[in-house]
Amino acid sequence: MHRRLTETRICLASHNAGKVAENAALLAEHGISVVSAKELGLPEPAETETTFIGNATIKALAAARASGMVALADDSGFSVASLDGAPGVYTADWAETPTGRDYQMAMAKVEKLARHDRDRRAWFSCALVLAWPDGHTEGVLGEAHGTWVWPPRGDKGFGYDPMFIPDGMTQSFAEIDPAEKHRISHRAAAFRLLKEACLG
Repeated sequence: MHRRLTETRICLASHNAGKVAENAALLAEHGISVVSAKELGLPEPAETETTFIGNATIKALAAARASGMVALADDSGFSVASLDGAPGVYTADWAETPTGRDYQMAMAKVEKLARHDRDRRAWFSCALVLAWPDGHTEGVLGEAHGTWVWPPRGDKGFGYDPMFIPDGMTQSFAEIDPAEKHRISHRAAAFRLLKEACLG
């Protein structure tokens, strides 16, 4: 039996401004306001799992226990079929540099490794996990499928958005209107599942 979310203010277990903005917008539709882990000064736990759900659970539980609030964590990534699903859970790691994350570099790495393969299938995954301070968790996984393109296109998204064109469309995630992306993204798919489980 799923546990329903009854709180109207929760902690978003993220230090990523883009993710905070997208998740806050989706939660606002359900009358739920948020405070981010960064705003609360919470540390970022080590993500030691090999699945999106696993890493999201680590983040959600850490934030719930530290804040005393229900916490929502998001672990998402970009996967390329010809790279056996890489970068996958290591999506952010591919962008790491000594001075911060460089997604232009990360996208170039994908292109370099995958350019000789005809299979251009790619997908974004998003795990959403709600955690309560008592340790209870609810998790879902949403996906958005499409193809990767080079060179990157658009400046509206973040992360790997400029190199991903969702199925049935001709524009990248970074070219379409953010409201349209919210409607069709992997995060939106995960939110629909979370809504059915915990928000409905």
